[in-house]
Amino acid sequence: MTQTAKLFLDSQSSLGEGPVWHVGRQQLFFFDINEQTLSAVTASGEIADQWLFNENVAAAAIVDDATLVLVTETGLKGFDIATGGIAPLVGIEADKPQTRGNDSRVHPSGAFWIGTMTKSEEEAAIGSVYHYRAGELTVLKSGISIPNATCFSPDGRIAYWTDTPTMRIMQCPTDPATGLPIGDWTLFADVSGHRGYPDGAVVDSEGYLWNARWGGSCVVRHAPDGSIDRIIEVPVSQVTCPAFGGPDLKTLYITTASKTLSPQQIAAEKHAGSVFAIDLDIAGLPEALITL
Repeated sequence: MTQTAKLFLDSQSSLGEGPVWHVGRQQLFFFDINEQTLSAVTASGEIADQWLFNENVAAAAIVDDATLVLVTETGLKGFDIATGGIAPLVGIEADKPQTRGNDSRVHPSGAFWIGTMTKSEEEAAIGSVYHYRAGELTVLKSGISIPNATCFSPDGRIAYWTDTPTMRIMQCPTDPATGLPIGDWTLFADVSGHRGYPDGAVVDSEGYLWNARWGGSCVVRHAPDGSIDRIIEVPVSQVTCPAFGGPDLKTLYITTASKTLSPQQIAAEKHAGSVFAIDLDIAGLPEALITL
């Protein structure tokens, strides 16, 4: 099955990323990592608020209706939505100015899996993956190039993840109570023979994984066995991350990027970097709340 997403918000971000639907506020939050901004958008596509930071911000975890935890280039920081106030929570690679946060998501247990990577994308593989829960930070992986596709099965027993250049989405068993890995990483899907590179991902209420394809102009739905179930076409090439939202969690929102595109490509993809959406017959899951 192939469907096509339509323009939702003409944001034209340099690097749109980290979309998360806030059920309590009925708003989509998403980032432009390169422009150091966070936006909140209503289900009707109206910008409710925007914030500018003095460092890269890449992802968010929901605390409650008033507060988020942001993944910044120096660590996790509490964020008051009403005032824009920021409170440091835990430092992460604050002594490594060459890295920043990237794809991150909260496990059903409340554990926050956080990815970091080199800012230039041309240096050595110096990123890592961290696990944060109840004040404790643990390194899960190191020597990573571009961490992506972090998401979890509905019961919290499987984690999915990729280091994008490998073209392989991996999986491992996790403790549903803590979100910590309890087994080896094994192959979930090799996407090297398909379209683009594996970028951000999210799991729906049926346990299927939706993966954005950077350079592939699509989001691919993978069955639990890794096979391709359906494809959502996106009318721009650099597709970064999907998120389920809307009143019934049946709208798939998709962030994209315009960075690295030539003037000719920008002319051909006039909405590159914007947010796209499609209504589906499948519901997603509410984002899990972080355990501080």
